[in-house]
Amino acid sequence: MLPTSGRLLAVDWGDVRIGLALSDETQVLASPLETLVRRPGKRFPMPRFLELIAEHAPVGLVVGLPLTLEGEEGPSAAAAHELADALGRRTALPVALWDERMSTARALAAIREQGGSTRGRREDVDALAASVVLQHFLESRRAVR
Repeated sequence: MLPTSGRLLAVDWGDVRIGLALSDETQVLASPLETLVRRPGKRFPMPRFLELIAEHAPVGLVVGLPLTLEGEEGPSAAAAHELADALGRRTALPVALWDERMSTARALAAIREQGGSTRGRREDVDALAASVVLQHFLESRRAVR
C-alpha cells in the first residue's frame, strides 16, 4: 500500500525508453519527469533511476502494468512484475502496479490537442505517458477516499 501523501514516482517502461513522472506532495497532480533510455540488450538504467530517487525523495513507486485490451496479463506483464520487484528491492519503497493500457495513445492525443507535433519527441511522449498513468492512479485513489 502506498502512502497517501508525499511524492509518488511512476515508471512507464518499454524495451528502449522508460518514461518517468512525479506527483506533487499532495498527490493531486502528475507531471512528466524524465525519460531514461536503455541501450539494446542492456539492463534497466538503475544508477540514473537511483539518482532521481535521491533527488526527489518519493514515498512510493507506481509501475505501469501492460495488460491486453481484454484486461489480461501477458508476457509483458510478467516483465513489469519483475521490474516492480527489482525497483522495490533497490529503493526500499512500496510499489504499486497500475494498468497502463492506452497511456501512450492518450499522451500522443494530448500533444496533438495542444497543436504540437510528436515527430522527434519520443522521449517527451514516454515521460508524458508515465504522467498519464500516474494521474489516472491518483484520480482513482481520490475517488475511493
